[in-house]
Formats: sequence, C-alpha cells, structure tokens
Amino acid sequence: MKYSIYLFVLILFWSCKEAPTIEQEQHSEIPEAPKIGLIADHAMVVSAREEASKIGVEILKKGGNAFDAMIATEMALAVVYPYAGNLGGGGFMVYRTQYGEIGSFDYREKAPLKAHRDMYLDEDGDYQSDRSKVGGLAVGVPGTVAGIFEVHQKLGSLPMEVILQPVIELARNGYVVTVSQAERFQQYDSIFTKVNGTQILYRNTIKKGDTVRNLQLANTLEKIALQGRYAFYEGDVGEALVSFLKKNGSIITMDDLAAYEAEWREPVVFEYDDLRIISMGPPSSGGVVLGQIMKMIEPYPLSKHGHNSAKYIQLLTEAERRAYADRSKFLGDSDFVSVPIDSLLSERYLSKRMEDFSFDAATPSEEIQPGSLQWIESTETTHYSIIDSLGNAVAATTTLNAAYGSKLYVSELGFFLNNEMDDFSAKPGEPNMFGLIGGEANAIAPQKRMLSSMTPTLVEKRDSLWMTLGTPGGSTIITSVLQTILNVHEFNMNMQQGVNVPRFHHQWLPDEIIFEPEGFPQTLIDSLQKKGYIIQAKQTPIIGKVDAILVRDDGTLEGGADPRGDDAAIGY
Repeated sequence: MKYSIYLFVLILFWSCKEAPTIEQEQHSEIPEAPKIGLIADHAMVVSAREEASKIGVEILKKGGNAFDAMIATEMALAVVYPYAGNLGGGGFMVYRTQYGEIGSFDYREKAPLKAHRDMYLDEDGDYQSDRSKVGGLAVGVPGTVAGIFEVHQKLGSLPMEVILQPVIELARNGYVVTVSQAERFQQYDSIFTKVNGTQILYRNTIKKGDTVRNLQLANTLEKIALQGRYAFYEGDVGEALVSFLKKNGSIITMDDLAAYEAEWREPVVFEYDDLRIISMGPPSSGGVVLGQIMKMIEPYPLSKHGHNSAKYIQLLTEAERRAYADRSKFLGDSDFVSVPIDSLLSERYLSKRMEDFSFDAATPSEEIQPGSLQWIESTETTHYSIIDSLGNAVAATTTLNAAYGSKLYVSELGFFLNNEMDDFSAKPGEPNMFGLIGGEANAIAPQKRMLSSMTPTLVEKRDSLWMTLGTPGGSTIITSVLQTILNVHEFNMNMQQGVNVPRFHHQWLPDEIIFEPEGFPQTLIDSLQKKGYIIQAKQTPIIGKVDAILVRDDGTLEGGADPRGDDAAIGY
C-alpha cells in the first residue's frame, strides 16, 4: 500500500462551508491499513467509529435485524462522532431485504415554512454567504429522528427502547477521544465560542484519551425512546429546540417540526456488466450521476487499461465531467421539479455524451454544456454499511453538512444543528463561497429538500447481494463509490484493498483532476498534463472515507473500513 503517512490540509475548496482559518483540517498519522478486511460468518457493521459499529452488532446479537442496527448505529454516531453524526441533521438510506426487495429512504432536512428564494440576498441582490452557513438562519428542519422512527415502524423488529438503551448508556458513560477528534475540538474551539457565545461541551481542553460524557444527550435520547418522534417534533425536546433556535435568529417554528415527514423513495437502479446497482435518487444526485458515469465507461475495457493508468484516469475523468455538468442543470428535489432520470440514464443519450471523447487529448470543461457553473460541496458527512445474518442490507449516509453543521450547539439537548440551507442555490447561477452552484431546480422554496451528493449504494451480482458501500466527501462521494466498485469488480481486489488504494476526482468545474497524496507517480501526472489535463498540485486531500461490506464467494462477509479515518468493521 502506498499510504503510510498523510500530512495534508483540506484547504478552501475541499473543506466545508467556512473561511479557511476555520475549516482547514490537518491530519497526522494514518495507521497502516490491513490488506484484507475483517471476515465474519454472519453479520457486520462498518462505520466511522468502533463504538458505533459495536453497538450496531450488539443489537444484531440481541435478535435485531439490519434496520434495528441502522437505528442504533445512527444514534451512536450522534454520540461519538458529533462532527457529522447527528440528531440535528438528516440523511439517506438504501436497503435490500432478505427477500430481495429493494427501496430507499429520504430523511433529508427541509427548508422552513418561512424560507424564500431570496432569503440570503441583501437589498442589492448580493449573496450573503455567512447567513447560509453559520448560525440559526442556516439550519434546515432536521429529519434524523423522524427517519429512525419511520424505519422502525416499517422494517424494525426490536422495541425502540431496547435499540436505544446501549446508545443512552454510551452517552452517559462516555467514549474515549481519538487523536483526530482532539485535533478537531481544538481547531473549532474559537468558532464554537463565537457562534454560541459561551463554552460548550466540546472544547480545546479535551485531549486524546480523555473520556467525553454527554449527559444532556443521554437525557434527550431517553425522552425520545419513551415518547417516540413526538418528543422531538411536538413535545418537550422540540419546544426546547425551537426556543433555542429563535434566540439564535432561526425562522424554524413548531409548525415546521410538526410538518416534517421522511419519505420512502424509488431507488435509482441500473445495470453495469453483470452487476445491478441500487443507489439513491433525488433529492440526492448520487445515484443518477453514478449511473451516468458507469454507463458511459461500460463500453471500454477498463481492466485492460490497468488500474489508475493514464487511460483509466482519462476515461473516468471525461465521463465524470459530463455527468457532473448534467447534475448542475437537471437535478433537484423531485417533489418540486421534474428530474428526467430515465433520459439521463439512457444508453442513447450517454453514448452521444461521449462522442467527442478521445484518448488523444482532454476535453476542456468549458466545451461541455450546460454552461460555466462551478460548485464544490461539503465533505463532512458520515456513512455506515450493515448486513445482518438474514441477508438484510443497509447503506446509510447522514450529515450535518459542514463540520459540526452550523456550529450551533443546543447545550440543553446535547447536539449540534445542521447548516443544510447552504446546499440550496441561494442565488441560482452564482456560486456560494465554496463555488457550490445549482440552477433553478435547486432554488430555495418552503419545505423543499436541498440537493445532495450522498450516494448510499447496494450492488447485486447474479441476483444476489454482493456489496454495500458509501462514503462522506461532498462532491467526491460519487467518484469514491464509483472507484471502489470498479476496484473490486474490474481489478479483482478484495474489499479492504478496494477501499485502501489511492483515489482521484474530477467534477466538471473547476476543470482539474485532484489526486490523493503519495499514490500517483509523477510520470503518470506528466503524461496527463501533456494531453491537456489540468492537475491540481496544490491540493492533495483525502478523497472520501469509504465504509463497505463485500459478500464473498463462500458467503462470508469482508469489511472495508477506511484507514483514512477512525472507521471500524465489527462482525460475528
């Protein structure tokens, strides 16, 4: 493996939603990754933290199914991974039951009832970016709590009190802080204090090895376990939340909470070679863009070109730039706009999209329609994958959007709030501070869901479950999922190898290829530059933190927990 030590900074475009002095994240040593992942005979959970994966498996051992474990893992991440795990955010889930039934679930945040198209513009029509990313006005109506209860009602098996009990105990007894967590608490301490006006639970005095106990969150979870979603959306928890939000400039009211509903959606399903890919549809762009890329590259002999070869990188780059260009124009919340999914995934259309591709030279992104709109999306998200002993499978991605969301922390309740309103097109046709652009399809409207790149994905092979995977990473989510599937399918890697190997990314605009550090020889980069490809040499961020499970030929499970983070696979 070519990773040993990463020393890098996620600078402006690759951090999330703040000024560089706030959002740059410096990482120290990444442990040497195993060459093969954890093997389990029956069931597995892979998530961003070992504690969350363990609790998910604990629920499975108690007789729960993958959906019970989903709830437990989601809530445990809210305790041990406040960077992205949450009660104050939302997410997406793709699932497959033991009987082969597939579906997807949308518990993405929504714009408040009082939201309007121009709410972040001043009297001159200029976009005021700070208002959409920090503080109360940046917060969308949270969907996570509604999500876990909807999943439980339709697919769960154990009582909710049983599922949440180990999570409540974790919050009360505490968890041990890792190196990366301690660095983040120190890094964000000043902005936490600035936004909240006081010290909060997470502060720069917390060191590696310290135990953090969140008694307020434990109390909140107890109320939710006893009173159900009512506690959060109509009861005491909701009232405390709305009171806090009002004091901090939010327009969210109890009416917003009462009106929130999570939605069951049709997943995006497409074929690639002998695989059947099941991924998330709008308001996520993930499944559509992933499908476009994979269908554009399918006619080419990828394995013959070689893994991470110049031709392989060219091919993926050219398909990516075309798919991401389409994303900016056509994709949004399908409850509000018509999204032409079938047309975007049609072989005839995608074949035409690749007509001007040549291995001889790069196709400049300015020549790729629909225009010159530039966007980059928040990277601070988290994903987990679950397969139970019955064969039920879950891929779920959840987020606060930015690191610690809006930075608003509800001390009385013990959790951070999202800043998802920044994922709308605050002024269609113009970039927000991170270049995130969308068109009219992603303009702000009351109760509308903002566009996302989250791509929780399941893969079938020969009509059987083969893989579950996903990742954080903003706009790089889709390309990370893509490359992980290809690593295993086209290049015969095991699951852990498929997660470990270096990744690259292109997204139409800015017209440049981003490479992870230490993984790509200079001779390769030079050959691409000679063909007209622009290489972003100043930025070498990590690209995604993929958590995946592969069903091996003998029926056992192999976990792929990304060594780029504190991620862990637990199984039995």
